[in-house]
Amino acid sequence: MHFTNWAANQSGTPAEVRTPSSVEDVVSAVLDAGRTGRRVRMVGTGHSFTGVALTDGIMLRPTGLTGIRSADDTSVTVLAGTQLKVLNEELDRRGVALANMGDITEQTVAGAIATGTHGTGRDSGGLADQVLALEMVLADGSVVTVKPGEELFDAARVSLGALGIVTAVTLRVEPAFLLHNQRRSMGLSAILDSLDTLTSDNEHMDFFWLPHTDEGLAKFNNRHPGPAAPPGAFKHWLDNVFLENTVFGAACAVGARFPNLIPRINAVSAATLGDSSSVDTSYKIFTAVRTVKFLEMEYAIPREHLAQALRETRDLIERSDWRITFPVEVRVTPASDAWLSTAYGRSSAYIACHVYRQSANPAYFAGVEEIMTRLGGRPHWGKMHTRDASYLATVYPRFADFVALRDRLDPDRLFTNAYLESVLG
Repeated sequence: MHFTNWAANQSGTPAEVRTPSSVEDVVSAVLDAGRTGRRVRMVGTGHSFTGVALTDGIMLRPTGLTGIRSADDTSVTVLAGTQLKVLNEELDRRGVALANMGDITEQTVAGAIATGTHGTGRDSGGLADQVLALEMVLADGSVVTVKPGEELFDAARVSLGALGIVTAVTLRVEPAFLLHNQRRSMGLSAILDSLDTLTSDNEHMDFFWLPHTDEGLAKFNNRHPGPAAPPGAFKHWLDNVFLENTVFGAACAVGARFPNLIPRINAVSAATLGDSSSVDTSYKIFTAVRTVKFLEMEYAIPREHLAQALRETRDLIERSDWRITFPVEVRVTPASDAWLSTAYGRSSAYIACHVYRQSANPAYFAGVEEIMTRLGGRPHWGKMHTRDASYLATVYPRFADFVALRDRLDPDRLFTNAYLESVLG
């Protein structure tokens, strides 16, 4: 089997592929890998832009480890290979929900947690911050369940799969709730002038800025007592499928062929942005449809540096000859206590830069990366970057502790690959 990720920028051929259907199957694979001197990795659905999932040894596919093992009003234990879109529907049927999540639901639960998927939230963090326990298979074949208060817990919640193979996750849930989604056309200048107010007044704020213009779209999501007022089926299709995917994909394709048209295309796109409002089930508001293939780099910076980072990114694009079709996305999260969370120990802001898959622009990513690293930025583990262990050790206070724990749990590097060798050493 030849593995290729969603964006088709990472690929590899493992020596063997297995589809475990039980924890015992995972144990067997780990022990077999140890005996034969091979490496072993559990792959997700390929939504990382880095080589985090690749292996030249035994690749474990997640499709046999799916479903909910147990659930009550406050927690759910779900098998590692369950996709987030399936989990959302299962939770909704039980009348409960996650407090926060990212906008992509194709990922597996374990994969999203391991790479630090975060979403946006004033008070609620990413998936790793909603974890109550992790069931893992360690390098010696032992099965452990790690919980708060244990050293392994804070290390394993965002672990890149370097400490063991997660087979089940227990997540905190709460009664299902509605979100009031407000979409507002706003200029970048207006956003910069009111960042503190916008982030403090809204539970969830997400902002998209269109390069080569001063225009963008702000999305504010706040809890609502009801009743629900979801968009009609046609309105949902028009905004989320046709405009944001079909039309946007066509615009990207035209821009890839005629780059000089991109500023004009973006100006036309900005003119179509309009205000809207709806009230719907939380996961339906949090999540989005993404069919246009792209490449992405995202950095987490200290929240207080957000305005400076945005201004410098805007200035960088304006003085270059690049033509960027994809918007720059801005989100925020509170501090996290997971050691390798991009929000560890600090309230964080995220700046994500995208390019159309057929129009890769390494210089754009490199220029933005210089800005972000100068501000103490931490790259998203599942998105493109060029940082290695020597840099990452300077921006993660518990980096050395993580590496030391990894040395104890996996001294023979059973779970490593080329990406982990770069970012962890």
